[in-house]
Amino acid sequence: MNLNIIGYSIYLLITTFIIIKVGKICYQNGNIYVAELIPEHEDLCQKTNQILLVGYYLLNIGYCAMTLISWDKILSINQLIEVIAVKSAIIICTISVLHYFNIFILTKYIQKLIQ
Repeated sequence: MNLNIIGYSIYLLITTFIIIKVGKICYQNGNIYVAELIPEHEDLCQKTNQILLVGYYLLNIGYCAMTLISWDKILSINQLIEVIAVKSAIIICTISVLHYFNIFILTKYIQKLIQ
C-alpha cells in the first residue's frame, strides 16, 4: 500500500481536528475579548468574531491541503511518522503566529475601525 496516501489521511485528520478545536476555543473566548475592545457594540463584536473564525478555518485548512503537494515519496513507517510530525508542527506554529497577529491587529486598530 502507498504510504503517502496513508500519511495524507492521517495528516489531514490530525490537522483538521487541531484546527477545528483551536478555532472553537478561540471563537468562544474571542467573544469576550472583542466585547472588551468594542464596548456597546455587541452585534459588531459577534460579526467580527465570526469573520475571524471563517477566515481562520479557510486559511488553515487551505494551507494544510496545499502542503500535500510538497511531500516527497514516503518509503518507510519511520519516515511517515517523521513527515506527519514535522508537517503538523508547522501547522501548529502557523496557527499560533496567526493568533497573535490577529490579537495585535485587533488591539492596535479596532478603535480606528469603529469610529
